[in-house]
Amino acid sequence: MKVIEHFENAKGQTLISFEVLPPLKGGSMKTIFDTLDPLLEFKPPFIDVTYHRQEFLYKMRDSGYYEKIAIRKRPGTVGICASIMHHYGIDAVPHLICGGFTKEETENALIDLNFLNVKNVLVLRGDARRFDDRFVPEPGGHEYAVDLVRQVVSMNKGKYLDLDIENGLKTDFCIGIAGYPEKHFEAPNMRSDIQFTREKVEAGAHYIVTQMFFDNSKYLEYVDSCRENGMDVPIVAGLKPLTRKSQLSSLPRHFHVGIPDDLARAVEKATKPEDVREVGIEWCIAQSKELKAKGVPCLHYYTMGDTETIRRIVKEVF
Repeated sequence: MKVIEHFENAKGQTLISFEVLPPLKGGSMKTIFDTLDPLLEFKPPFIDVTYHRQEFLYKMRDSGYYEKIAIRKRPGTVGICASIMHHYGIDAVPHLICGGFTKEETENALIDLNFLNVKNVLVLRGDARRFDDRFVPEPGGHEYAVDLVRQVVSMNKGKYLDLDIENGLKTDFCIGIAGYPEKHFEAPNMRSDIQFTREKVEAGAHYIVTQMFFDNSKYLEYVDSCRENGMDVPIVAGLKPLTRKSQLSSLPRHFHVGIPDDLARAVEKATKPEDVREVGIEWCIAQSKELKAKGVPCLHYYTMGDTETIRRIVKEVF
């Protein structure tokens, strides 16, 4: 079933969904099942699986020269989605990214997903490579997420890259995109960021999933801005609990989100790691309850492999 159909069937009730990371190369599906098994009691209608771009490492050889080696540390998104759907009977939503993929590789991935009866994709530009100061598209790939949205929409219309293909199979993907309540860090201002999001919705995106946030007012203001700019698609609230004191600096640095003063002060006062974790859990529970009371379509939890913490939060909310 499509994500958008789950929202329609919910008739205004707040749904819950989870996001998981593929295991590191050499790992097994047991890692995914161990993460999801304790969360299945909450009956999530869909589960997101992230996609990770190819990175490059430099290894010194006996000759003294460095060799550039390509590696994908967390492969297997498509297979994991198929396994989740087969094992649990729950819809899986693979992330589809621009970075590291040509248009033809993207098309082939979409064909594979369609053959596996995966009906949903979350379309993202993706991050820059670790040592690049800006995002660099793959030669023959997309530079912007809106172009990736357009490619998926074209396939939904039966249009492929090979123009000689006539009467091509029409896919039927439901398309999600990312939203940024505190703006994407590369956008010059919030107005521009909202406009970029609107372009993706106008191109054919069906719903929005937000970046994590810790201040609900930022999410609510973002929703209002989207509505004022003609976007009436569901806007899913993305949540992640703060569980370590080091995240006071690492989360703003890596994810470009703000930490509210009350949360920061409570974390700073905590003297033990377990106390920091409790502060983060209680904050996320309060966030979740308020958002649910506001009637958000879905609370989407970034698990990051921390099943116990997410389960405690969700149990207090649903």
